[in-house]
Amino acid sequence: MMIHDLTELITRAKERPKRRIAVAAAEDENVLKSLQSAMNEGIIIPILVGCRNKIEQIANHINFDLNKVEMMDNSNVDVNSVAIAVELIRNGEADFLMKGLVQTGDLLRGVLDKEKGLPVERLLSHVALFQSPYYHKVFCVTDVAMNIAPDLEAKAKISNTAVSVFHQLGIENPKVAVAAAVEYVNPKMEATVHASEIKKMNVEGEIKGCVVDGPLAIDIAFNKDAAIHKGIKGEVAGDCDIVLMPDIEAGNMVYKTLNFLGGAKSASIITGASVPIVLTSRSDDDKTKLLSIALACLMV
Repeated sequence: MMIHDLTELITRAKERPKRRIAVAAAEDENVLKSLQSAMNEGIIIPILVGCRNKIEQIANHINFDLNKVEMMDNSNVDVNSVAIAVELIRNGEADFLMKGLVQTGDLLRGVLDKEKGLPVERLLSHVALFQSPYYHKVFCVTDVAMNIAPDLEAKAKISNTAVSVFHQLGIENPKVAVAAAVEYVNPKMEATVHASEIKKMNVEGEIKGCVVDGPLAIDIAFNKDAAIHKGIKGEVAGDCDIVLMPDIEAGNMVYKTLNFLGGAKSASIITGASVPIVLTSRSDDDKTKLLSIALACLMV
């Protein structure tokens, strides 16, 4: 089942029970706008953790009625808000976590705390879905925010995680393009070597439920004409669902280029913990955060 528009995430989430979302350091305008929209869509029940005074000031500014919204006041450092939000998850009082006005590193330290953090089921990785006006379907770029320089084993796990997300969205056999600068193996370019190995792992059944090809340059992954021109054949070229990036620098640049220059819409979460984590860039707008909330609702 192909997804053409990310608003389908909201439509699907509305068909399910409302999910409880714990928001760490909720005193952020775009975060509150996204929560207000998600409540209006009927997909969440928010629990706001943070400085009550700041939250109420922002809510008044955007006409967000907080009378029926649970708040846990924390006027201390943002790290404390993370700990409180994580505890809500651990106690079964919330279904997933959202990053507010807090550094990503501080959020993840709270999540990964050995005593008070969340159970981690597999390698944490960031999955970002995009809808571009220049491509015929929704696609994924991973990992753009978590794993700095993943080795071959980590890349295989990141690929499997993204494939799992697509399976949960009803896409049974997604096409994975392992990205590099060129379409051939160059021993001096680690990304190409890893791409070839990941493709081999797919052929041999170590990576399942998808079709993998690589190394593929970005133009080949997304443009069938470019693939034909360069003589690249296969199911993935020009029709990829997932792009596995070589490292966080390449991934993060693609993420922000698509969002801020490419006219794309996006939704992103961290997976691998016991619950999804809504984690977007602090500069992302409320629409991106709303779509990310909807995606998380579908992963619970």
